Parts: sequence; structure tokens; C-alpha cells
Amino acid sequence: MSGHVSVAVVGGGQAGLAVSWYLTESGVDHVVLEAHTPMHHWSDTRWDAFTLVTPNWHCRLPGHAYDGDDPDGFMTRDEVVAWLDRWLEDFHPPLRTHTRATRLKHAPAGGWELTVEPTGGGTAEVLTCDEVVVATGGYQVPIIPPYAARIPAGIEQLHSAQYRNPDQLRPGAVLVVGTGQSGAQIAEDLHLAGRTVHLAVGGAPRVARFYRGRDVMTWLADMGLYDTPVAQYPGGAPAREKTNHYVTGRDGGRDIDLRAFAREGMQLHGQLVDCDGAGLRFAPTLTAALDGADAVYNSICTDIDRYIEREGLDAPPPSRYEPVWEPADEATEVDLASAGITSVVWAIGYRPDWSWIEASAFDGAGRPMQTRGISEVPGLSFIGLPWMHTWGSGRFLGVDTDARHVADVVARRVGSVGGLRLAVSG
Repeated sequence: MSGHVSVAVVGGGQAGLAVSWYLTESGVDHVVLEAHTPMHHWSDTRWDAFTLVTPNWHCRLPGHAYDGDDPDGFMTRDEVVAWLDRWLEDFHPPLRTHTRATRLKHAPAGGWELTVEPTGGGTAEVLTCDEVVVATGGYQVPIIPPYAARIPAGIEQLHSAQYRNPDQLRPGAVLVVGTGQSGAQIAEDLHLAGRTVHLAVGGAPRVARFYRGRDVMTWLADMGLYDTPVAQYPGGAPAREKTNHYVTGRDGGRDIDLRAFAREGMQLHGQLVDCDGAGLRFAPTLTAALDGADAVYNSICTDIDRYIEREGLDAPPPSRYEPVWEPADEATEVDLASAGITSVVWAIGYRPDWSWIEASAFDGAGRPMQTRGISEVPGLSFIGLPWMHTWGSGRFLGVDTDARHVADVVARRVGSVGGLRLAVSG
């Protein structure tokens, strides 16, 4: 693969393909480079019992909104994959699969030089282009802490991206580390299967699934929170660092209440901070973490109450969550053998990898410096980042709007560069 293309989109997930949809509509010459297969992460990094945590009506891609008979339900992993496959049946992007971008740098004559390599091995080639849209997302490299190396070799370790189901793990107790959306739901999956679960609780907030007669995320959408630009959001730009609230769409949707799990036998601990080989060491943060998550839960309910009152809406009466369990004490050390722990699931997230991009497009923390996806480096854009423009940017709900904006800017710039490369319709 070599030669020139007006626009290279790096990443064939829903965000990159949404940009491709709009570039195709505008007649812009482009290619989408995907290291694996399109949207592979939906089937490759989700567990068997996975469901969306956002209602199905949130699922909107260019020319392809959810059209099933359960808009307020929550699609399973396989249903999401089928819905995305139907999109690709009608939309045929200029896609190159099993092709990884390994280096991006400025071309001497202007524009960009993009080195690409076959994923399965082979000869690297250089593609030149006027514009590059980076659509590899913010969840690229699974995070495993350094002290994981001190956990005994006989204990199985895997990242949440590798977890599929309880039967995959060895018999015995399981330690799940992290209570973001994946960690909380995986802990629930194991708990429902009858496994003994030790859960290292982090600082993630939680949210009610349903409140005052409706899904909470439907209330929040009506309140405009998913469409508010990050700079105008309460707390401003630091909102980009917030962890998503834990909740589940499983079995029609419900709260995830870690206190209720503890009452049923799940072992809750504070943040995991180290392992000395035979034992685990936790910070005494459990009570604060549970209280903090509940406070966010109730504060969101309060915001909805105010919206209902302000709009004069008819809804069932308000309520508040009351704790159903409290830690008697906070044990900060657990012996692995005594606890019978045979497996560890790391659910502490991912980090991005921009090392292949040779451009001054990142701030001191390594985040892309961009506004609505358009970076400060001419010809370089991003798409699919959490909180890229709004809370909806990292969700199906916001991908379409973000992609249309990025594609419009890119199409105008390519038109000014190449003239004939941008087809004129009509």
C-alpha cells in the first residue's frame, strides 16, 4: 500500500467509520486503516454477559439509528455487533483491514507521511496524505500496575478486556480490582454465578438505573447534560478526567449496589495499593468510596427533582438511597492463600498510546490539544475521545455529531488544498 490519498482515517471503530460516512457523502477521497477488523473491540473485548449501560435509543450512527422494538432496553454484546454489522451492509467504506499505522510525521513537501504495516507481518509502506483523522480512541493499552509482578505465579491474572465468563477462571475466589463500569459489572457477573468475589473498590461514582418513572440517562439527556460542551460543564475541563458512573443494563437494567453485594457475601476492600508476594495490601478507603458513590447517586436524583419541578412535569414521588450495609472495619491486608484467591481481574482501565504520532499535538499530560476534535496542528484531527466535546462524545449518542463536525472541517480543508479531490455534488 503506497501512494497518496487526501484523507487517512486511522481506526475502524464506530467513530472512524462515522467520519468516513460523512467524507463519502461529501465525495472526499479517503481511506480507513484498521489494524484488525471493523469495530472488532465490541466482540473482542466484551464479556459474554455484557450489555449496554445506555438505553438503546442512544444508539445513533450516520444514517443508522436504533430501529428495534425496545428503545428503552439495553442491547447485549451480540445484539450490538449485529446492529453495527447491519450498518456496514448498507455503508461500504474504503476500508483497509489488518493494516496498522506505525508512524505519522510531517512530509517534507507538506501534508503527512503515514507508515503502515500489515498486522500479520510483512513489508511496511508509506502513504502520503493531506489530512489525518486519528480514530484510535482513548482506550488503547490495558493498565496493569507494576506490583502485579509480585503476585505469585500460580495465581491467574487477566485484564477486564480478556474476561469472558466465570467458567473461564480457575476454581476458587476471584479478586476484581476496580469499580468503574467494567469492574463493577464483572464483579456482579461473578457474584451471580456463585463465585467468591473480593472487590477492591475505587473512587468511581454510581447512578440509579431508574428514577421517578424513567431511566436516569433519559432524564439526563432531556436535561441537556450529554450535549453540554466540556468547557461549559460544571467543573469545566477537568470533567474529562472523571470516571463513568457504574450501573448495569443486565436483565432489563438495574442499580449496582455494592453494599447489597457485601450483605450477600461479596468481600469489599479499599483501594489495592501493593502485593508482597503472599499478601495484598489495601488502603483504608472503603467507607469513603461507598459514601462518595452514594452521594453522587443521590445528588443526581436531586438534579432530576429540580428539573421535574422547574418544568412542571408529572412524575412519581422522589426518593433517596439509604445504605443497606456498612463496613464493620477496614482490613488492610489479605493473605492470598487464606482467602483462596486463585484469579485476579484487573479492571483499572486503559491508557492511550500516541507514541507513533510525531507532532506537537499533546499537552504536558499527554492529552491531545483539540477543540471539537480539531487539533492545533494543521491537518491533524481526532475523533472518539471520551469528553472530546461533550459527555456524549465517548458514547453512541455523541459520535454522529462529533464525526459530522470533524468531517466537515476536513472536507473544507481538503477542498482548499486539492480542488478536484473534493467532488462537487449536484
